Amino acid sequence: MKLAIIVGLFIISCAAKTVRQERSFPDDFLFGTATASYQIEGGWDADGKGENIWDYMTHNKADVIKDLSNGDIAADTYNNYKMDVEMMRELGLDAYRFSLSWARILPEGFSHNVNEEGVAFYNNYINEMLKYNIQPLITLYHWDLPQKLQELGGFVNPLFSDWFEDYARVAFERFGDRVKFWITFNEPREICYEGYGSATKAPILNATAVGTYLCAKNLVIGHAKAYHAYNKDFKPTQNGQCGITISVNWFGAATDSEEDQIAAELRRQAEWGLYAEPIFSQEGGFPKELSERVAAKSTEQGYGWSRMPLFTDEDRDLVKGSFDFFGVNHYTAYLVSAAEEHKVQYPVPSLYDDSDSYTYTPDEWPQSASAWLKLAPNSIYDAFTFLKNKYGDIDFYVTENGWSTTLAAGLIDEDRIRYYRAALNSVLDAREAGVNIKGYMAWSLMDNFEWMEGYT
Repeated sequence: MKLAIIVGLFIISCAAKTVRQERSFPDDFLFGTATASYQIEGGWDADGKGENIWDYMTHNKADVIKDLSNGDIAADTYNNYKMDVEMMRELGLDAYRFSLSWARILPEGFSHNVNEEGVAFYNNYINEMLKYNIQPLITLYHWDLPQKLQELGGFVNPLFSDWFEDYARVAFERFGDRVKFWITFNEPREICYEGYGSATKAPILNATAVGTYLCAKNLVIGHAKAYHAYNKDFKPTQNGQCGITISVNWFGAATDSEEDQIAAELRRQAEWGLYAEPIFSQEGGFPKELSERVAAKSTEQGYGWSRMPLFTDEDRDLVKGSFDFFGVNHYTAYLVSAAEEHKVQYPVPSLYDDSDSYTYTPDEWPQSASAWLKLAPNSIYDAFTFLKNKYGDIDFYVTENGWSTTLAAGLIDEDRIRYYRAALNSVLDAREAGVNIKGYMAWSLMDNFEWMEGYT
């Protein structure tokens, strides 16, 4: 295990609950780390586990991964979960956010066949955490759909929401006596846009015209059904909470011009409003301005209907307000422009072409090993204060935040230290501005399989 890669949580282990001497986090603030099942578990076909979309893709289209690798073994958590928990204990974590592998629990995706050995693995993992007073936060879905369900259409099948509710109920029944924080989906944009609307995540469908929007609607309905199932049938006895995690990077207007302000708002709606608005807004449904833009463009492109599906009144009411908290994965920021000089040619039709907005980052922002990740000033403060002003005084958790380096960087970690120091000060700034941020999960506990980047 490359334990050196997890440095950066020095603030947690060395400075406990404080970042600056004069400012501190409250005693009940949760500090933790986060991981995803496919990125760490390994044991891809061990003890009755079924195949998922990342297993299928990496075994059949290996060249989509930068170093031709896969998650068959990864960090081998399946065999070394006690070592994981020992690392958590040494770091002094309050909490640990991890995801369940749907196909490890339900090999065929459906609840008629529960894999008891997979359930036992997660029970052992949870119990090991609780032994050291580390609170488990479970994500039900972090991108690894059972392949059997993908062959039935996956997220674009309107029955998906029922499949997800059944899976969620199995998890609540088996683990809910000890798990008090549930996250339905991790990063809907990455699921729907990258997996269905482009080809940068499994299942690489690249259905640019409609894939993102069909996935988005079925995903938020699936979230709502799982939330209501928990709220009605499990919360009264288990006393936990259920929410969702959405990637909310900050998209600010490049100038004060009206054109740039409109472009920035449309970009925010395309990136995360598509998933946040149906759940957290007072009105419900997809974002108004983006919906109107997609409908108009659909007509121009010759479609007889909007490529963005409508919510029925029943759908809207089901999804609206289906949360106990808002989990936010935040890494960076972008400037948004409508100007020709920043124009990028997006596929037509597609989500980003629909948004009529273009992003860029200043050269002076420090660059990580990931092309998309820079250290942007005050980005957590900007994102969270915007969310509070838009959706009200609700509970927030930073469910991911972190900085990437290359293998060559080794123990040279000053850039990560700088990033975490800036991020945690930005969290404190947001809290002082009245945002109820109740926890912070650093990405990641350990080095892992970084999706299309493999182990590079």
